[in-house]
Amino acid sequence: MTRLADVVRTSAQVGATASRLAKSAALAERLRSLAPDEIEIAIPYLSGDIRQGKLALGYRKLPSPKAAAAATLTLREVDSVFEQLKITKGRGSASQRAELIDALFGKATAEEQNFLVRLIVGELRQGALEGVMLEALASASGVPAALIRRAAMIGGGIAPAAHAALTQGQAGLERFAIRPMRPILPMLAQPAATTRAALEALGEAAFEWKLDGARVQVHKAGDEVRVFTRTLNEVTAAVPEVVAAAREAASASLILDGEAIVLRPDGRPHPFQTTMRRLGRKADDASLRDTLPVSVFFFDCLYNGESLVDRPLRDRRRVLEEVIPAKTSRWVVTADPGTAESFYQDALHHGHEGVMAKALDAPYEAGRRGSGWLKIKRAHTLDLVVIAAEWGHGRRKGWLSNLHLGARDPAGGFIMLGKTFKGMTDEILEWQTRELQARAASRDEWVVRVRPELVVEIEFSDIQKSPQYPAGLALRLARLKRYRSDKRAEDADTIETVRRIHEQGLA
Repeated sequence: MTRLADVVRTSAQVGATASRLAKSAALAERLRSLAPDEIEIAIPYLSGDIRQGKLALGYRKLPSPKAAAAATLTLREVDSVFEQLKITKGRGSASQRAELIDALFGKATAEEQNFLVRLIVGELRQGALEGVMLEALASASGVPAALIRRAAMIGGGIAPAAHAALTQGQAGLERFAIRPMRPILPMLAQPAATTRAALEALGEAAFEWKLDGARVQVHKAGDEVRVFTRTLNEVTAAVPEVVAAAREAASASLILDGEAIVLRPDGRPHPFQTTMRRLGRKADDASLRDTLPVSVFFFDCLYNGESLVDRPLRDRRRVLEEVIPAKTSRWVVTADPGTAESFYQDALHHGHEGVMAKALDAPYEAGRRGSGWLKIKRAHTLDLVVIAAEWGHGRRKGWLSNLHLGARDPAGGFIMLGKTFKGMTDEILEWQTRELQARAASRDEWVVRVRPELVVEIEFSDIQKSPQYPAGLALRLARLKRYRSDKRAEDADTIETVRRIHEQGLA
């Protein structure tokens, strides 16, 4: 029976070395020691994640009890608590969840408490990235890393593939095959600064409008159609429009990759959150469907009676246009910088995020940020004021890390729009900790509230409705770009500017 302390020790070993070989060796040693029912628990922990997904627990909801003197917690115990936290909902759930987490932390040593905090809030950065984990699994199981990667792609994640490889060897991976109704991880893109930079990297390439909707993977087998999100959650019942589009396709057996999005009557997109209102429903809502109809645009075909993922993009696109021509994404193939830039500007003019640039000879690298796909997006920024900051954990312990961001209210004061801990170097963390403490107005165990004097330029993807903040709005994917020493708090963007951006769909 594996103890949590064993995984914590391996995590520390991995985080303490820059050597890829040493990381892989430490992970392989731990993987060999796991019981079969512990594999799918430990793999996410060693990668900085948990198999239950997000638990909606931030720093302020995590206790700091006296640490246990001896390490007794097992992986199964921790996983059981996480599972109970995930399913505990409704009236009285807050106190029940607090009791569960208090009891868990009360059994943990100081090292285990620190690990659990970083694991739960998503700040466990230890260097056990996918490539290193695959190498470790190959070493521990004797199965080639390439076969494990392919099984992870098809099986919806590395944990089930790891379980098969570690318990059954190569023979265990034979059951992983691409076929309809078995969702696979989506291929992801890397950023590029400009369309010209994308052409320099790819040569002649396909450019597509990048829609800020919801990624959907649509599976068809005869009359049966199922729709999955990028996280492989099924949303079929919520999007009958997507189901109807797939049923019209000229093929009985398909896997399509695309984007579902709610558009305004003029064809411009609604904010991302509006699309998610539709996909977040457990069932079809006829009234909501009438007011917020979903459109779908497919950009890839992964299966058409047989797997196409190893075929080049130009072949997959040809198949896509044959089977569902009326629902394909808008694209252009070019090697000309002027044509690519005009296409990009046209996408922005129509209210979309930007464009994707794709290598015509690239296979579909499911679950990976392949070099064959690049995304070019317009950066949205606001100049906001730091109104408070939270103390960091783990590697950021002792530094003020999570900034509370406020827009200027012309009537007086600042209105909070969210938080961010992203985009900060060690130098910035050290500087802002010193400067924010010098401006402290009040503080408690977690938060230092400061005089609103420091202006930050914040990059974000869009603005969404949120009952959590006073203005009813929040920044999505906020990231610190820089401190604006050239601006005073009275020069910061106003809450009216934020509202206008949201209402007009400018972000």
